[in-house]
Amino acid sequence: MEEHVSDQVTLHQVVGGNGIRLAVRTAGPPGAPAIVLLHGWAQSSAAWSAQLADSTLTSKYRLAAPDLRGHGYSDVADPDGGYSDPEAWADDVAAVIDLVGKPVVLVGWSYGGAVITDYLRSFGDQDLAGLVFASAAVEVGRDRPGAGPGTAMRAVVPYVNLEDLDMAARGFTEFVRGMSETHLPGEVSQRIVGDALRVPWEVRRAMFRRDFDSSAVLQLVTVPTLVAHGQLDAVVNPAVAEYTVGKIPGAELRWFSKTGHMPFAERTEEFDGMLLEFADRVMGA
Repeated sequence: MEEHVSDQVTLHQVVGGNGIRLAVRTAGPPGAPAIVLLHGWAQSSAAWSAQLADSTLTSKYRLAAPDLRGHGYSDVADPDGGYSDPEAWADDVAAVIDLVGKPVVLVGWSYGGAVITDYLRSFGDQDLAGLVFASAAVEVGRDRPGAGPGTAMRAVVPYVNLEDLDMAARGFTEFVRGMSETHLPGEVSQRIVGDALRVPWEVRRAMFRRDFDSSAVLQLVTVPTLVAHGQLDAVVNPAVAEYTVGKIPGAELRWFSKTGHMPFAERTEEFDGMLLEFADRVMGA
């Protein structure tokens, strides 16, 4: 399936792990080197709207931003099954890569970083040109150093995975306020809350019930890797960036000063410039 969402963005459908249908937004010329953008927990591909609309990026690269399983316009898998299976997550990413062509630069924000490690466990990095972890976790589970929830995340955990609408809405409203150190436009803030509430509460809860270590898989990474993190991130503790860089051979660390959990939205021009420079370097452009 292919549908033109706008002059710049096309919506595709691919089949991921366990037959789950995934919605994928793309921008940029078909056949161009590709950058795949993985959003975070309880969000959608709309998180990357600024990047998909960046004419400098999309004049050289094909950007692909899927809705993760259970998010946005993608199918919802059985909460008791599809979200605890690392191979299902890996197959989802592989399906998106097959859509745009290999090799790709793979970018993960927040929980999207953990999904990258699922992909690496199953497929390694042979089809990747590079990795970017953007304010990203690389593990899930209590006391995992690669998970490291910050103060804003810990404060809302009692509310955001509940079935009760009032409690969940309260939790996500506080969550979005703690995500950024800058004043996000109301349109962006409300979209974040709306996207979060759209994800079934059982899915939100199931994703947090995972528990895995990524140290071994990170040590096997051979492609250029950039770890970019907001210095004031209160959702994924900046210590996670240090952990990730310490595990991946040759990884670079890029701090975004006075920035919270969304460097690509809070410092869009700086983030997009960084992504363009990295892609040019690893793609040989």
